[in-house]
Amino acid sequence: MDIALIILGIIFILLGIIGCILPVLPGPILAWFSLLLLDWTDRFDVSSELIWTTFGVVVVVHALDFIIPALGTKKFGGSKYGVYGATIGLLIGLIAPIPFGVIVGPFLGALIGELIKQQKSDVAIKAAMGSLIGFVFSTGLKLAVTLYLAYIFFNQAIQIFS
Repeated sequence: MDIALIILGIIFILLGIIGCILPVLPGPILAWFSLLLLDWTDRFDVSSELIWTTFGVVVVVHALDFIIPALGTKKFGGSKYGVYGATIGLLIGLIAPIPFGVIVGPFLGALIGELIKQQKSDVAIKAAMGSLIGFVFSTGLKLAVTLYLAYIFFNQAIQIFS
């Protein structure tokens, strides 16, 4: 049974890493489940402090994933139109069949939103770049947390078999 739980945990980690790139999957949350599965093994007991601390980090990172791109737009001089455009662009990018829709969508959404609000294209492009930078930062944050969870999982799983 322990082997099956560890294999399932590895699958959750892999899905978590993929989910950091594809926003359809909640990457860090999936990776967190690998720690829970590890706790269910007979040979290892993950501390409840580690489970709850990592859960809190994962929830915060998941929430920030929705906030950071909009904050990037605002930080680079975007208006509410740019923030709304980036959000709408992200949603469209999730379902659009274009490659890298989750990157292009928020950028174009912020750009279009700012062009609707203002006539200056340089301000609109700057706000759209803020959205792109926010998305890249958010993705990096999710990936860092997911890789750390993978490190914890594999470090503990190796101890089970030693």
